[in-house]
Amino acid sequence: MPYVMVQIPKTPAPGVPAPRSVPTSADVARLAGVSRATVSYVLNNTSAVRISEPTRRRVHEAAKELGYVPHAAARSLRAGHSRLVLMPAPTIPVGQLYGQFINELQWALSRLDYTVVQHGSVGLHGDEAARAWAELRPVAVLVPGAGLGPKGVAVLKRSGARAVVTLGPETVEGAHALLMDHEAVGHRAGRHLYERGRRRIGVVVPEEAGLEAFSLPRLSGVRAALRDTDATVTDLPLAYTEEAGARLAARWRELGLDAVFAYNDEYAMLLTRALLDEGIDIPGETAVIGADDLMLGRLLRPRLSTVRLELPSGRDLAELVDRAVRDPAAAPETHKVLEATVVHRESS
Repeated sequence: MPYVMVQIPKTPAPGVPAPRSVPTSADVARLAGVSRATVSYVLNNTSAVRISEPTRRRVHEAAKELGYVPHAAARSLRAGHSRLVLMPAPTIPVGQLYGQFINELQWALSRLDYTVVQHGSVGLHGDEAARAWAELRPVAVLVPGAGLGPKGVAVLKRSGARAVVTLGPETVEGAHALLMDHEAVGHRAGRHLYERGRRRIGVVVPEEAGLEAFSLPRLSGVRAALRDTDATVTDLPLAYTEEAGARLAARWRELGLDAVFAYNDEYAMLLTRALLDEGIDIPGETAVIGADDLMLGRLLRPRLSTVRLELPSGRDLAELVDRAVRDPAAAPETHKVLEATVVHRESS
């Protein structure tokens, strides 16, 4: 008796929708009525080919309707490198000023067709962290603060990173550098207090781990500004808690200080509130100055004197990254940034 093989097609179980195929650039091209090359030019923001605005709009509308997203890995293969810019997530408290800078940088890099990813390398430091970053094969790495060494830079470059940029107080061999002179911030604050007639000056040194890379240069800057004068400088370790601020204010008169540079505006506001609660007049008994020029400092009473910082523009840094990616053999660039100017208000 002959047997007949019949193939029964699989059907999805009742109530289970059939999986939808992933839309491709060919689908977008058909819907928009253009070639796949045109889709690629439009969605990759290619400037070398002139494409009319109506065509660009049709391609974007078709991609949106289909839910099409360009494939990052395929783009990387075509370009010969990824478009991923990695930025290690800060392991220290960062203020509003730094947050605004990061937002501007991410926007500027996205305009140049890069994607910024923050990497949380908790528990990893220096060259060990660099190996973890290298696993993601970024085309560029932006490293805030200190810690990365020449070996780490070499690891990143061997993994394909065309640009390594550090933002900190020192240069690192093989990396582009934005030098941030925090000593100048302290110098401006110390000179201002001295010129206002203050001679017994305290300097807040935050106890939070990781901030010493910024706070110690600021303390050194105050000492440098007051060297060979009749003023004294007292460092004041302080945790960023109301309780710590109250404890320091309670012994303020014992310290005999008539002024304080409070590291930044956030610590200045914390300490100002504690000193006022202790009945210490500001600026009569003690002058106070912070740094960063945050809006909250202008709302405080008395209004907070501060050192205004001018960080590098996100657009300038994005252009530096792009130059380095396009010409990885170029010599590392070094730029001094972080202009500092005193804004005198009621607290000093």
